[in-house]
Amino acid sequence: MALTPDDVVTKQFQHVRFKEGFDPDEVDDFLDEIVVEWRKTIAENEELKTKLAAYESGEATPAAAEAPKVEEPVVAETPAPAPVASAPSNDVEPAAQSAGIIELAQRLHDEHVAEGKAQRDQLIGEAQAQAASIVAEAEQKGREERARLEKERTTLEGRITELRNFERDYRSQLRSYIEGQLRDLDTTATSSGSTPVSAIGL
Repeated sequence: MALTPDDVVTKQFQHVRFKEGFDPDEVDDFLDEIVVEWRKTIAENEELKTKLAAYESGEATPAAAEAPKVEEPVVAETPAPAPVASAPSNDVEPAAQSAGIIELAQRLHDEHVAEGKAQRDQLIGEAQAQAASIVAEAEQKGREERARLEKERTTLEGRITELRNFERDYRSQLRSYIEGQLRDLDTTATSSGSTPVSAIGL
């Protein structure tokens, strides 16, 4: 497959997660294609140089010598230096094309690396923002839970105080009631001439 500068510009590499850059195998394969095309260009360049050297050394002189025998104006219209002038342009063009391919590949690599770094920074920023949000939410829930527990503790302490007061009042009332009952028994026993209950030891 012939490789063109457009192929280099439009080449897309797959991104690799959890590390920077691209898939090394895919990049190596693409660079191998560039090397193959580059070698073809160098071979064509050498072939053109060989043809040019052969032309300049005089191998094409017999054809040029036969031209005046056919017609004098033809020699004037097709001068020999014309192919010589075109050969250097063909010689320079592949080299310039190769340099352009390398430049485009380097620029494409730099763009993808910059894009990967930007995506990495974006992912890190999003992760940090999410982590900060989770921490803030956890702290808020912690504060709310502590406030709820503190409120429950206050309520329970108030209830305990009420129960203690109730116990104290109940004991006091029960003691008063029992003592009143004992006094009534003593009074009843005294009036009837019997031994008082208090004397028995109750």
